[in-house]
Amino acid sequence: MDFKTVLFYVFAAIMIAAATRVITARNPVHAALYLVLAFFNAAGIWMLLKAEFLSIVLVLVYVGAVMVLFLFVVMMLDIDLDKLRAGFWNYLPLATAIGVVIVLEMAAVLWKSFLSFEQQPAAASANIGSAKSLGLLLYRDYVYAFEVAGSVLLVAIIAAVALTLRRRKDTKHVDLGEAVRVKRNDRLRIVKMKAYVEPVADTKENAQ
Repeated sequence: MDFKTVLFYVFAAIMIAAATRVITARNPVHAALYLVLAFFNAAGIWMLLKAEFLSIVLVLVYVGAVMVLFLFVVMMLDIDLDKLRAGFWNYLPLATAIGVVIVLEMAAVLWKSFLSFEQQPAAASANIGSAKSLGLLLYRDYVYAFEVAGSVLLVAIIAAVALTLRRRKDTKHVDLGEAVRVKRNDRLRIVKMKAYVEPVADTKENAQ
């Protein structure tokens, strides 16, 4: 067993452990941090496969942008964890069925990919990290799927912004349009009042 194989098993073991903690951690911030760890180890596996472009994109896009957005939303929202966990076991059968379907679909896709890799190992290994081949696949063969994924991410960003911009009673809100349309009479009021004159003391009292 060479050093590259040892690194692969180390990265794979840490990634599986981190992914397990993502779905078992009680604190959502801890779960997001474990997901960051899983992304880093996946980037390391991509690097071992000589897919430097995919590895850098995974770190920059998912760790640097998406996970920061997740952490921002999780830390800004006032989530009641006890209420959130109240109906956990009620959704377990549906979640198990969806998980089984996802595993079967991923197994079918990976099995087909492994077969094609065994038939043409040289061509598959040469194109796995090429930015040109990835660009041709995204913008020529899978352009509609790429547009759908971009739309889903856009909707997720809009939903995150809408959730964090909720109105709260303990914060002050300034209407920028009203501040621009303000006039002089709205901010300044001239009040006429008599001048205050200090009373003069009696001369006898002053002499004393």
